[in-house]
Amino acid sequence: MASSNNLTKNVRRQNIPILYTKGTYYEVGFNVGRTFSGIIHSFLNGNPSLEEDFLPAYNTLEGKRAYEETLNSVKKNFPQYVRELEGIADGANVPFYKLFLLHMDDIMLLAVKKETKNEHPTGCSSICVNNKGHEILGHTEDALGEVLNHIYFVSAHIIPDKIEGKCPFKEEKFTSLCYAGHLPGYTMSYNHHGLIFTINTLSVKHTYPGKTPRMFITRSLLGAENFVQAQEIIRDRGCGAGNGCSINMTFLNQEGDRMFHNAEMAPSDKQESQLNVFTASPGECIIHTNKYLRIKIDETNENMTNSSLNRMATFATYPSPKQKHDVLKMLSDTTNPNFPVFLDTPNNYVKTVAVGIFDCVAKTWSLYSDNPSKNEPLVVLPLVLKNN
Repeated sequence: MASSNNLTKNVRRQNIPILYTKGTYYEVGFNVGRTFSGIIHSFLNGNPSLEEDFLPAYNTLEGKRAYEETLNSVKKNFPQYVRELEGIADGANVPFYKLFLLHMDDIMLLAVKKETKNEHPTGCSSICVNNKGHEILGHTEDALGEVLNHIYFVSAHIIPDKIEGKCPFKEEKFTSLCYAGHLPGYTMSYNHHGLIFTINTLSVKHTYPGKTPRMFITRSLLGAENFVQAQEIIRDRGCGAGNGCSINMTFLNQEGDRMFHNAEMAPSDKQESQLNVFTASPGECIIHTNKYLRIKIDETNENMTNSSLNRMATFATYPSPKQKHDVLKMLSDTTNPNFPVFLDTPNNYVKTVAVGIFDCVAKTWSLYSDNPSKNEPLVVLPLVLKNN
């Protein structure tokens, strides 16, 4: 008989639960925490990034200062999302500071000049295809192995009890794939305004305590109504991002031709994020991994850079993708033994925990919990938009 530890942490399970919830930011967070308490506790217990990196950094004078500066900044600019995270912590009965440390991520480590013991080639691959009748955004969700079996969907309808913060949305309605204990918005998501987006983590040499952690910026994107507003959220004027990522996105309800965008976001010493947007018109595609392609900035995490270069080299062996089948084939590729696109090597620190395909024509989101070349999607969700 398999041990419970093997069932939850080591064996790829064909199971991604979903929660439908409605309420204020805190109420939605509490419902998420209460519903997925077991998964959140399992994720936090023995998590090497938390135990070996973030907590030791937090327990230093510099770490405490970076934590307080960042939390105070987020409370000022995005108080609603702090309350949502407080709700998750309260609902799951876990300490808030542990969840906030996960959201600070490399901001905390670089603040104390700590060399992480867990610098592995984590990251994701995203492919956008923009052809007539074939408008696809595909994505591998790659993460440290402890994330495997510790993900879930949150489908939320948020009606705030008060309107506040830099992004004072009167209503939010979205579905997002979430890491346990994390705010929605940092993997792959869509909202009822028709925004769909996926995230590629980017690792910079200089991060900034007191600025907005990327996971709060991507959480705010879930309320965006149009591309102009999405860019303003990413730019985060008056503060700016504290670390980096790229966002692959499109709006299903946009007028005129379909446009896909890749927005590279990077921190800066100015009071706003660095932002560079590449747009794919009809007939074009976008491929992005975990390395800056356009913003010139010092990067770190050599393993992630090598993985990104190797995955891009693998994609370059394929003809330019034209339809969903091409995207699935590319995202399933395991031909490079050291840096496969779909990561499932036994005992590897990094795993592909899910593959998602957004079909903008069919208005569906297919989610695979195993290699798409050998498996059917675990679920196909309809993209339910406002006024539909």
